[in-house]
Amino acid sequence: MMREETVEYVHLPSGSEPPTTTFQHRRVIVVIEQEVYDDWQDRISDWIAASGCLCMMAWGRDCSSWDDSVDHANLVRFDYREIPDENFIMTTWHDDEPLSEVFFYNQMCAFHPTIDLPLVTILHISETHQSEKLLREYRKERLALENDSGPVHESLIQKARNLFS
Repeated sequence: MMREETVEYVHLPSGSEPPTTTFQHRRVIVVIEQEVYDDWQDRISDWIAASGCLCMMAWGRDCSSWDDSVDHANLVRFDYREIPDENFIMTTWHDDEPLSEVFFYNQMCAFHPTIDLPLVTILHISETHQSEKLLREYRKERLALENDSGPVHESLIQKARNLFS
């Protein structure tokens, strides 16, 4: 049985201001399709950390830098002291993988050990708004996993092997 979740799409062109959001524990999938400047990335990483994100997955252009940037933003939040377990943000980057693999990872591996994360934010850094396309792709991956939730299917096993090889 798949966990209950709410999925939101946030379109954020490079250089723009992030929307006002309330603190809510969440998983954030950052889809980067546009070049960004370091200072703007730092501001957005601060926003991600302050939003209640406890699991951030980055995909796309220079995605490995987002892993470090969000980690640093969380360290700043705690004045470079030890981060309490309930505030630790797990960060991953998914270079050279299709976006469907990130959506799969979000469903199968993106958990916090003590806090439920029912909100998924797809943060799309792009010139063009593509909520229908990205939400459709996300739902397609989720549906495939729901259909595989009975007996374990070979396709699910292969996806997991690909992720961790």
